[in-house]
Amino acid sequence: MKIFKKILLVVVVLAMALGGFLLKTFYDAGEFSKIQSHFIGNCEAVEGVLSSEDITIHPRTGVAFISSDDRRQPPEGQNARRGAILAYNLAAQDPQLVDLTREFDGEFRPHGIGLLLGEEGNDRLFVVNHRSDGHFVEIFEYMGDRLVHLESVSGDQMHSPNDVIPVGPRAFYVTNDHGSAEGIGRTLEDYLQLARSNVLYFDGKRFRIVADKLAYANGINTSMDGRTVYVAATIGNTLYAYDRDPASGDLSPRTRLDVGTGIDNIERDARGDLWAGCHPKLLTFVKHAKDPARIAPSQVLKITIEKGDPVKAEEIYLSEGDTLSASSVAAPFGGKLLIGAVFDPRFLVCTLP
Repeated sequence: MKIFKKILLVVVVLAMALGGFLLKTFYDAGEFSKIQSHFIGNCEAVEGVLSSEDITIHPRTGVAFISSDDRRQPPEGQNARRGAILAYNLAAQDPQLVDLTREFDGEFRPHGIGLLLGEEGNDRLFVVNHRSDGHFVEIFEYMGDRLVHLESVSGDQMHSPNDVIPVGPRAFYVTNDHGSAEGIGRTLEDYLQLARSNVLYFDGKRFRIVADKLAYANGINTSMDGRTVYVAATIGNTLYAYDRDPASGDLSPRTRLDVGTGIDNIERDARGDLWAGCHPKLLTFVKHAKDPARIAPSQVLKITIEKGDPVKAEEIYLSEGDTLSASSVAAPFGGKLLIGAVFDPRFLVCTLP
């Protein structure tokens, strides 16, 4: 009888522990939050993309670069559609989507992108490319109506790249969104909220880790003067700021801001503030990733930057996901805001008040 009671006690304790873990997981993922759609502005959906997971806008011309790929399709197969970087000129009276990578020779599955402005107009676009033979950062020169491929960069340490931000003609930072390269390790990181992802710096010759212990390192960007690097930790619901040494590329932890949502890609406006596409319900996002019929909420935050530090997050846009599901990026230009998504074959062009 005593043994039975002990076994029952153990079972009860384990059940309570499991229940507590599940409740915490659902709470941390935002599954208990209420979605009340709002936006003080107007949005128009633009079709013609496979997706729009990342968007960055040329601050001088208003040309938006859109990372377009069918992210639900397997990497190989007869029906596999090739991804592209598309241009959408916000300064034009009648903007049209233009394939800038139509001349790229090779497998192209674009993910995160980053723009480097040249002093004499020699602008470069860096693109994370998930090829069947490995992960690469493709470096292109922007030539007006096309992107001319210059180089493919890869390395063993870059095993799970998500987003990239260039800081030189061949130098860049790239986020590994997982510490594990594949398999069960990645799943455990996600559901146990393990902070095992990192940021790599490529100095033109080699990769090295410059920031680590992040819970799903995702979007990355720099301050206007290039001396601060911002990293979004999606599962950690946190935006990190690091001091950057321009000479060595080293990053030193500076400050962090808890944004209370699954922050994804981050873009910078003309003032230096950051705009982020977010996933307020991460487990609902997982369901949407597996089944396009199940929508996921979309959210945009504007993050105020003061003296390089993120100090306040303001919700600008929130929807249940009926118009656009699973927003991953929000890119401002003038009075416009482009909102992209991980899977949907459209993006939003919004007019800000």
